[in-house]
Amino acid sequence: MALLSWSEKYSVGIKEIDKQHQKLVELINNLHDGMKAGKGKEVLGGVLNELANYTAFHFGTEENLFEKFGYPEANTHKRQHSDLVADVLKYKGSYDSGKSVLTMDIMNFLKDWLINHIAGSDKKYSAFLNSKGIS
Repeated sequence: MALLSWSEKYSVGIKEIDKQHQKLVELINNLHDGMKAGKGKEVLGGVLNELANYTAFHFGTEENLFEKFGYPEANTHKRQHSDLVADVLKYKGSYDSGKSVLTMDIMNFLKDWLINHIAGSDKKYSAFLNSKGIS
């Protein structure tokens, strides 16, 4: 069973961003499935790397749109992105060095952060970017 299921209620009304959010949901579910199946560190490490890389790509997409169109809450939003990246890099370093393992607490953190970020912060830019012709 998936840890997280995509729902249209998470849509921000921008096809490219919604598609990227769906990919993030898929990657979190892949990481969760691998953890539950007892996959080895190599497999989980690979999925964790993919999740980290795709998250950076996604954040870049949002931040480029903010810059291009002058989104007024860009700095606050970017700070949320950089805070998550710092948390994930800290966790990843600990995981890679063998000091920590993948746990449900970490999976729930990722799930909750993504859902709360989409439902809260990301929904805030929808109307602004839609008004600039982005859909």
